[in-house]
Amino acid sequence: MDRLTSLTAFVQVVDNGGFSAAGRRLNMSTTMVSNHIQALEERLGVRLLNRTTRKVSLTEIGRAYYDRATQIITDLEQADDIASAQQSTPRGTLRVYTQTHMVPFIAPVVAEFLAVYPEVKVDFRLGEAHVDLIEEGFDLALRMTEPPDSSLIVRKLATWRHVLCCSHGYLESHDRPAQLADLANHTCIRHVMYPFGDEWRFVDRQGKPASAKVSGRLVTNSGETVRIAALQGVGICLAAGFLIHDDLEAGRLVRLLPEYRPLEMSMNAVYPHRHHLSAKVRTFIDMLVNHSSEQQKLINPYS
Repeated sequence: MDRLTSLTAFVQVVDNGGFSAAGRRLNMSTTMVSNHIQALEERLGVRLLNRTTRKVSLTEIGRAYYDRATQIITDLEQADDIASAQQSTPRGTLRVYTQTHMVPFIAPVVAEFLAVYPEVKVDFRLGEAHVDLIEEGFDLALRMTEPPDSSLIVRKLATWRHVLCCSHGYLESHDRPAQLADLANHTCIRHVMYPFGDEWRFVDRQGKPASAKVSGRLVTNSGETVRIAALQGVGICLAAGFLIHDDLEAGRLVRLLPEYRPLEMSMNAVYPHRHHLSAKVRTFIDMLVNHSSEQQKLINPYS
């Protein structure tokens, strides 16, 4: 028999003064209550209750066991209350992992989350690797592309595109590409996380797919390194539009082949479980979705 049910039956028998009354409280037959007490005594190898035709009373051992049993049940009820509260109100520590160039987008949400919910803490880590969320104990990660692990839950936050560009300095010493095929003759700066490797993919004005094989001397997992290298004339890059928007507006970078649009990507919240999602994770994701909707034009200024 279930040990916790037997323990509960024992406490109810004592509290209500008999098997019948305990059965009514537990919505259980008197025989079943008796069976639970018997099973408990057999497991312990002791008598917990003295039974007569008129009443039930505790043995000396039963009194000590009752005191501990009531404390155990109280502790369990408090644990249930805490768990239920944490499901309804954000509490505890939220561990978030994100790529460094997403910080300007994510940081305001973290600040708002802390301001609105005083009982939460946030452990906000940055990096460029695809971390194992479960093994490393993160509640969720924010990523610019979908994760390779299909068992994770992916919540799309916003869409964005790369921009094909380079600096004026690079064009002073290299011919400006007139078509996609020309990229094969240029030095290109590549990001490790780009999902199609060294094949940069686009859509032409008719909506047809197009691509170009590229190569170069710099491959990095840092979006900011791609940006800085492009500014310094190292080569042509595909950079996130939100990352280089100010450089394009200021003329520090030049957009190339605007008739070809890089493929649309998604900014995603990634987390391990859909069922029984804690309030802190669910609420933070909801705030991210709302913020993403408000910031979509800034995220994808060249849509």
